[in-house]
Amino acid sequence: MKFRPCIDIHNGKVKQIVGGSLKDSAVPGNGEDAGSRAEENFTSEKDAAWFADLYRTYRLTGGHIILLNPRGSREYQEDLKAAEGALRKWPGGMQIGGGITEENAETFLKMGASHVIVTSSVFDGEKFSWKKVRALSETAGREHLVIDLSCRKKDGKYFVVTNRWQTFTNLSLEEGILDSLSEFCAEFLIHGVDQEGLRAGYDADLIRLLAKHDRNPITYAGGIASMEDIREIRSLSSGKLDFTVGSALDLFGGNLPFEEVRKVSDLPAE
Repeated sequence: MKFRPCIDIHNGKVKQIVGGSLKDSAVPGNGEDAGSRAEENFTSEKDAAWFADLYRTYRLTGGHIILLNPRGSREYQEDLKAAEGALRKWPGGMQIGGGITEENAETFLKMGASHVIVTSSVFDGEKFSWKKVRALSETAGREHLVIDLSCRKKDGKYFVVTNRWQTFTNLSLEEGILDSLSEFCAEFLIHGVDQEGLRAGYDADLIRLLAKHDRNPITYAGGIASMEDIREIRSLSSGKLDFTVGSALDLFGGNLPFEEVRKVSDLPAE
């Protein structure tokens, strides 16, 4: 079990937001982008490069940078500039996601990302596409591809959500789907979106489901609020799942000490 640090970038700033609260708006009458809004838990005065340098200092590998604005917007360019600064601080040390496609995946790897993280680009609208998964795996290389299967619960099942967690897809995390997808990627990143940013505790049912997978590393995010939560996740998953902490971490305005959390890596399951 390892702690995977994060850098979420929105409107060019490092932030923590409430899951599913991102909204993009347009200027009435001319259709131009007027920015992106979200329910924010925290906005840092420090830039993305500062966080990357901190994670590099402690050799916290496998963390992720997420660009939260939509690709093509003015704000996405601000996110991209911030991400470039972070990757320069630690080339090969972090993954990156947000607007990744078959066309630009290689650019991000050359920029210094260890892996690219994809969600929407493996779907045709709400429908999952095996064709797109294969194409991205071939372009980026299986060893450099992370598939983000962040999900929300509906009708008793966990369905992957896209469009910044607004849109339910037809892909549910039923038994066997992770095994099938593991042929095309190195890792999975999975947010329990209904818990994300609320500091209200993790999703135990989702943890149990993910812990059944034995092939690829999985990073879980969503709702972790205490060291006790981390110990319970380690126990529930037999130490098989990695984890990330966002809003609850003191780096992002929470009460959970980064110095404690970073030392959790590689402890045995209880």
